[in-house]
Amino acid sequence: MMSLAATLSEPFMEEKNYTHEPVMVDEVLQVLVTEPAGFYLDATLGLGGHAEAILRTISAQGRLLGLDMDPEALQAAANRLQSHPGRFRAVRANFRTLGQVLEKEKFFPLAGALFDLGVSSMHFDKPERGFSFQREGPLDMRLDPANPLTAGTIVNNWPAEQLALLFKEFGEEPAALRIARSIESRRRSKPFKTTTELADFIAGILPRGKTHPATRTFMALRIAVNAELENLTRGLESVLPYLRRGGRLAVISFHSLEDRIVKNIFSSFVEQGVCRSVAAAATPSSGEISRNPRSRSAKLRIVEKLS
Repeated sequence: MMSLAATLSEPFMEEKNYTHEPVMVDEVLQVLVTEPAGFYLDATLGLGGHAEAILRTISAQGRLLGLDMDPEALQAAANRLQSHPGRFRAVRANFRTLGQVLEKEKFFPLAGALFDLGVSSMHFDKPERGFSFQREGPLDMRLDPANPLTAGTIVNNWPAEQLALLFKEFGEEPAALRIARSIESRRRSKPFKTTTELADFIAGILPRGKTHPATRTFMALRIAVNAELENLTRGLESVLPYLRRGGRLAVISFHSLEDRIVKNIFSSFVEQGVCRSVAAAATPSSGEISRNPRSRSAKLRIVEKLS
């Protein structure tokens, strides 16, 4: 793990101004901030939208720690939150290791912890990051540039059977085997290099529906590259011991695979008697969806620690 200061000199963080509208901010603040002077964790700092809202809500004695494995996002968040010196600290780390971070920073017990899952608008809007099939870029998709695994490595090297399993399990793609076998056949003569090249290839073998034919495949690749589901499970299980009694854990998910994990882990906490559900799962208002269409699939779940 690295402190924010260690990331500021890295050469690929020259662009500093990004726009990003955090999802369900009011709903998060209403259920998460119950102790204005408490310690709060933003386990997925991103561009700092939720963190800024939390810092504006808690008191001058309150503190916030933000984690993110993307140094570019950390830089953007640092710029956004520079008006809160002494109350905010950012650490470059994957939230699967948050226990180690909290111990090192001596930042507990927590009054609240937030996980805003998925990727930010910055990742989709920057072609060179390789997340979007609508913009040409390398087949990358890494949130952490130190990660040796890229989408290109998977697409061009994994056997068809493994690709099919990936597309089926992580993308819930009905045509997983057909896509995988077609990819394996094509790459023998010409490996895939760009996002649009792969997207156009998939569009050429599948019928067009309400969404682009490559949508599910790209989601599966992104999840695999960043080990998103495994990290989510470890992160949620790791944070519970660091919440104080009455401390709250809020998670915003964006697709059924994430939400299923959150729902099952929260149900386990409740069944064990260590947590209670604060409210039913919440979704964005029609007004927010109108302002920010990317929020339409978001779902917020919250539990409170009992003991």
